[in-house]
Amino acid sequence: MKTKSKNMITLEEFKEKNYGKRSTKAREELEAGYDSFKIGALIHDKRIEMGMTQEELAEKVGTTKSYISKIENNIKEARISTLQKIVELGFGGHLVLSIKF
Repeated sequence: MKTKSKNMITLEEFKEKNYGKRSTKAREELEAGYDSFKIGALIHDKRIEMGMTQEELAEKVGTTKSYISKIENNIKEARISTLQKIVELGFGGHLVLSIKF
């Protein structure tokens, strides 16, 4: 079993130290930003896996290459309707959303 270095901390410890515990405003903003980033990264990875350019995906979805780029690079958040088009028209998948309270 490896021992933990004195200078190393876990990601959770880092987030708590720098952004506070879950449910604090700063921490919730951090987590929300991560979710947006994650969606863009998933779209990027799937597009590459399918051998598509941003322009090809944009054509299938009915938007612009620039907009796809902004979503993938976390510059813009995709609306649910646009995300649905990307998943269904662009990738041939099915969008399933989950809401937890």
